[in-house]
Amino acid sequence: MPDIIPSDAREIARRLEERREQAPVGNELLDRLDADRAPELFRRLVGTEAQCHPAEMIAYGTMLARFPRRPAADLFIRLSRLVCDAQPKLRKCADALGMPDPFESFWPPDPETYAFNGTLSWVANQGSQASFALSSYTDMVVYFSGCVSLVQRVRDLKIDAPVEFVEYYEGGASEELTELALDVVQDGLDRGDDPQEALFRARLLEESIADFWKSAANSC
Repeated sequence: MPDIIPSDAREIARRLEERREQAPVGNELLDRLDADRAPELFRRLVGTEAQCHPAEMIAYGTMLARFPRRPAADLFIRLSRLVCDAQPKLRKCADALGMPDPFESFWPPDPETYAFNGTLSWVANQGSQASFALSSYTDMVVYFSGCVSLVQRVRDLKIDAPVEFVEYYEGGASEELTELALDVVQDGLDRGDDPQEALFRARLLEESIADFWKSAANSC
């Protein structure tokens, strides 16, 4: 018999955390990072990041059109603003790393680069409000913690990294925004969304974040 998942956003988040501890998806970029490979790995990370931004903006717009009500609309608008505000900062990272505009380049051309985009788009088009909000919560928790770990590894190994790169990746997740995401999950569950579906799709998105890091680590 499958586990019965309660319609409680924080309990589902706790189960996701348990699954993360029992079966971590990993961060291949951290595993491969060293001083010799760092410049190319940094460039691949910036390139991979840039390929995700358009998919994120479209997904948040899709969800706003599907669920134009509070608190869901507040979450989607704020996530859109978060990505929009990050784009000029990512361009500065690219400039500091001697790259062309990463938003004008189809690079890196690897399947892993676009796994996150595909999962996020699928959840936005077919998932419930609770599924997308829980996926967004997972994205923030897992992605930002990975970024913090990356910057810490750069510092521990005394790797020379552009200040623009460090400033972009050193920030953690906003507690206010992650709490809002859980509120939106709960609102969806209260309206009848399937908690099992939400858990499945959020875990799938987490696995696609592992592909994101793998894309950045794929060369060298």
